[in-house]
Amino acid sequence: MAKIAYILLCHKDPGAVIKQAQRLTAAGDYMAIHFDASAKPEHFAAIQAALKDNPNVTFARKRIKCGWGEWSLVQATLYAVESAVDAFPRATHFYMLSGDCMAIKSAEYTHRFLDDNDADFIESFDYFESDWIKTGMKEERLIYRHFFNERTQKWLFNTSFQLQQRLGLTRKIPDDIQVQIGSQWWCLRRRTVEWVLEFTKKRRDVMRFFRTTWIPDETFFQTIVRHVVPETEIRSRTLTFLMFTDYGMPVVFYDDHYDLLLSQDFLFARKISPEAQDLKRRLGLLYAAEGVQFQISNEGRSLFKFLSGRGRIGRRFAMRFWETESTLGRERELMIVICKKWHVAKRMLERIRQVTNVPAIEYLFNEESTPLPDLGGIQKTLGKRTRHRRALMRMLFDYYETDRLIVCMDPGELDLLQDFAGDRSMTRMLEIQCKFSDDYLIGHAMRVGLAGEQTNSDTLERLLPTIRNDMVFESDHIRDAEFENMNRMREGATLEENTHALSNFLSIGEDKAREIASAEYLFAD
Repeated sequence: MAKIAYILLCHKDPGAVIKQAQRLTAAGDYMAIHFDASAKPEHFAAIQAALKDNPNVTFARKRIKCGWGEWSLVQATLYAVESAVDAFPRATHFYMLSGDCMAIKSAEYTHRFLDDNDADFIESFDYFESDWIKTGMKEERLIYRHFFNERTQKWLFNTSFQLQQRLGLTRKIPDDIQVQIGSQWWCLRRRTVEWVLEFTKKRRDVMRFFRTTWIPDETFFQTIVRHVVPETEIRSRTLTFLMFTDYGMPVVFYDDHYDLLLSQDFLFARKISPEAQDLKRRLGLLYAAEGVQFQISNEGRSLFKFLSGRGRIGRRFAMRFWETESTLGRERELMIVICKKWHVAKRMLERIRQVTNVPAIEYLFNEESTPLPDLGGIQKTLGKRTRHRRALMRMLFDYYETDRLIVCMDPGELDLLQDFAGDRSMTRMLEIQCKFSDDYLIGHAMRVGLAGEQTNSDTLERLLPTIRNDMVFESDHIRDAEFENMNRMREGATLEENTHALSNFLSIGEDKAREIASAEYLFAD
């Protein structure tokens, strides 16, 4: 059976370190600790005193001061790994952790998972071909030598870098090394770790190279493992669940994230908030538990993105000055059909086309595949359409040679609705309010990635109220905006009520409006 030697890099909160070590070793696993040499000496003394009688705990053979982006983080890891290899000959796997990590599966589940998957788990993507690095330095991390800490010695870091650039002091990557990149949170088999340590002793040239690269904890192990282990035995993923916000900051988990964390297809999670005492207590008990069944649904990242986006309505696309100064034209009339059920709005547009001659375009700001004429490239992406929305709309009026145009929009696009409502042209709106069955909401969750085929019924039951409330939230915001010339059709309203709303919206007689509104299939799922 798998036995894990956890490699714990930490620099604070000795109480949490002690509890982490006690929890993980109580299940028969091991731990090697590197406590940053720059931390308070009394904190390290407390950790040593609390764990000195625990035979399943050892310490890195040497403590060093660590800095973000420096080689010191890799060196500290190597010191801890070397101590673990020597101290725990029965360890089959070595798992990198930080002090902010906690298990989100039981030891029983974790051991069985590793027994069933004879592979190394480490994110390892081609450094130059992948898009792992989104912004900032890329090749410069490697071909220039970085001697200073970018955060604590910024002037020296930048001056050294710029001087090397001016003098052309670049260097070659070792010829037989294909640099890889990925998360530093890995789980490697014992044989792999021994091969890596052997590699570090034989290839001094590679070690010299990585010592002066920038952020080597994202490249060193990721590269070396690829050079000592067959590709078929590497799973390019981490077993630690972590997420980042839109602003590049790690997502922090709190007490109410317990169920979400357990349903993810990972063994650990970071970062757990220091204030999440109940979450820590429950996760601490979980590792030692037996017979626990885990229903994996894995919707965590998409659910977080969905929920975190609720507070940023209207801020995704900043308006350009020429957009605020432009107008569609006083003589023009823009009619907007607003509906969360896109298929209902599309049916409505089809009925309107059959009865009137007004050009009608479906969800042009929501679906990139919406058929549009060639307008010189402005129509090619959703980003361009949204940023240049008034220019796009003027071009569509011109293309169709009309003063009346109908478009569909999602209720979530409040910023677009407000922008068009503020134009000097006539803007009319028709909100189609639909009923949302549980089956529809589940299908919606599947379509937008909040749930998948493996999402269990309990998880879906937790999701449904959130999704339903979000749709109500969007409709309430539209109502609160108090748009002029707003009309509403409702599923369940009488034919006469919907006919009247449609007649006002399209400025047509009630006979024609009734012909459109009377379609029995209009609201069907």
